[in-house]
Amino acid sequence: MFYWLLKRIVVGPILRILFRPWTRGLQHVPADGGAIIAANHLSFIDSIFVPIAVPRPVVYLAKNDYFTRPGVRGRAQRWFFQLTNQLPMDRSGGSGSENSLRAGLDVLQSGSLLGIYPEGTRSPDGRLHRGRTGVARLAIAAGVPVVPAALIGTDAVQPKGKNIPRIRRVGVVFGEPLDFSRFEGRSDDRHVLRAATDEVMYEIMRLSGQEYSDTYATAHTTTLLTSTRTAESAQQDESPRGTPADRE
Repeated sequence: MFYWLLKRIVVGPILRILFRPWTRGLQHVPADGGAIIAANHLSFIDSIFVPIAVPRPVVYLAKNDYFTRPGVRGRAQRWFFQLTNQLPMDRSGGSGSENSLRAGLDVLQSGSLLGIYPEGTRSPDGRLHRGRTGVARLAIAAGVPVVPAALIGTDAVQPKGKNIPRIRRVGVVFGEPLDFSRFEGRSDDRHVLRAATDEVMYEIMRLSGQEYSDTYATAHTTTLLTSTRTAESAQQDESPRGTPADRE
């Protein structure tokens, strides 16, 4: 709560002056009780702008690595994630992922707002990618609504690979809450989870205006890296090596 108050009183006004964020559909965020805010993920700093727009604290689950890096940069990063009300999450799979889901469930059952990026990671190409089903599993298990949200322009503020943000105006659009109470007791049914997740992703796509790709963002990132390395290797192999006369 201390970090949330610090953000609202000190950091929030500064960021509003710099980035002049605009908001639509704020009335769709519940005034009390647990709920999930599910948004697209374009930039490292996305988790700043949703909490600025919402008058209630929003808790995010972030990679555990962000909290354990050594050195000055690690301490600064840890402070940033604490300031933005983020909790460490184990993405290694197995029991680690189960513990992370339990942490998210605890947040929701305490009556708080939980922020989730269903894509699982930042979009590698600006498109909206296939959602992971954790968002549906949490919503159904906790019996809470999902508020779809779209971040607009944050990729221009801090593109992937850039450390220093640019001053650009950004926006946050909230859609009507999605009710999955019809799936009560079916939080382990993979067909139900996929259907509910696709419903969430469709609403995010509609709000954001992004092109949709039915591939996971992580898989697409791997494909892009492989393609880039292959192209670079081919370019090196095809580079001029000089004429026979040059080599004599």
